[in-house]
Amino acid sequence: MPIIQMKRIYEPFAATDGFRVLVDRLWPRGIRKDGANIDLWAKDITPTTQLRKDYHSGRDSWPEFESKYHTELWNNPALAPFISTIREKDIVTLLFAGKDTDHTHVTVIMDILKEKLHK
Repeated sequence: MPIIQMKRIYEPFAATDGFRVLVDRLWPRGIRKDGANIDLWAKDITPTTQLRKDYHSGRDSWPEFESKYHTELWNNPALAPFISTIREKDIVTLLFAGKDTDHTHVTVIMDILKEKLHK
């Protein structure tokens, strides 16, 4: 079972990152694809466009977003293949562009991965 960690994509690459996965639906501004050191772009497990817009516009609070995304991700058919891909890695770093490291969809992904990988 891998160690799952998260990191802003704007932080420097480190050998301790292991398998690097971008978990944003949109490519981060200012990051060149050829220099991002990304092993996988898992945009299919990110929040839907509508869910993301509802949260960023203020229509959904953080707890509402977190609950809706948890349900959305749990039922996402792309989750199982993603888990299969990362299951045998030693370290997986989930990369994202957002500035708020407490209120990010990545925390929901990490919670579900911990649940799924422990089964």
